[in-house]
Amino acid sequence: MTGQLRCLEFDALDGWAADDHLAAFETFCRSARRMVEKPPTTRKLGADGAALAAVGALALAAEVESSEQARQFFEHYFTPHHIEGEGLLTGFFEPVVEASLTPSAEFAHPLYTRPDWLVDVDDANRPESWSPDIRYGRLTADGLVEAPDRAAVMDGALDGQGLEMVWLRDPVDAFFINVQGAARLAMSDGTTRRITYAAKSGHAYTSIAKLLCARDGIDPATMTADKLADWMRTNPEDAKTLLRQNRSFIFFAFSDDNTTDPSLGQIAAAKVQLTPRRSMAVDRLLHTFHTPVFINSTEPLPGDTSPLARLMVAQDTGSAITGAVRGDIFTGSGDAAGLIAGRVRHPLAMTVLMPKVVPS
Repeated sequence: MTGQLRCLEFDALDGWAADDHLAAFETFCRSARRMVEKPPTTRKLGADGAALAAVGALALAAEVESSEQARQFFEHYFTPHHIEGEGLLTGFFEPVVEASLTPSAEFAHPLYTRPDWLVDVDDANRPESWSPDIRYGRLTADGLVEAPDRAAVMDGALDGQGLEMVWLRDPVDAFFINVQGAARLAMSDGTTRRITYAAKSGHAYTSIAKLLCARDGIDPATMTADKLADWMRTNPEDAKTLLRQNRSFIFFAFSDDNTTDPSLGQIAAAKVQLTPRRSMAVDRLLHTFHTPVFINSTEPLPGDTSPLARLMVAQDTGSAITGAVRGDIFTGSGDAAGLIAGRVRHPLAMTVLMPKVVPS
């Protein structure tokens, strides 16, 4: 995964002509509405945020009603740049779980809101001894210190601070919501609420699936999210031991908003709602949010090994999504989407569409 870019013509993209470009255009327009308010930050791979926002404004003004018109729009305002090297495609989803605003014997496993003492960390305030990857810390009278990690939280580091926002039936659901960074909650009073990522502890993410495979000699290619969940429910104490080794811990916020579309996913890191099978999480240090990305991989549906050639939009990120050719496809909400997401682990080729300079 070199990260080197090679300029191409659109007719060199395998499967480009057969895609549903109108679906991709509609997803890009959701990004465009955000970009005209706040252009994205330009990242290392070079998609210029201001130019991308300018193309977004043109998309909102364009009369595009067919896949052919959408294809012509992308071909007119973008240039494809293939990222050299083969990478990895995985999947993520929005869990739908039962929850309560009050604890009980039935609902005993909390999710936490962001503490007031948790502060953003950047180059201006990061202690010299800290890794440059740490983006959050705890502000004390003596300065910045590390926030409690997952093991500390499991030992009660957040108790008594009033940070519990909802309570779940199942600790395994709580863990997977931490991994996914969002959820749709079926509340005990009959209402539905959404939560989304607010911040994290600042520690590096460690995959407990990888730890389990390495420890027990399991072929990683056979490990899926549903298998991991079954193992955790069958071996709760052993699961706790492995969980402590993943120091990263997530804090949440309610994202209830009358403007959100229930047919779409959660509001993601790029501040737009995710579109099933069109939104993708990328490495935010390398890729500019809202960039269209054409991918070649394998269909994410279980048992379907046919080629996947699809124009996605970079609208999210994640702790495990690192590298130039690394994508995480949003598969939707609920158990069926989760089953699909947990089984996606396919080779990936990525071509970013770089915006052409739009005359001012």
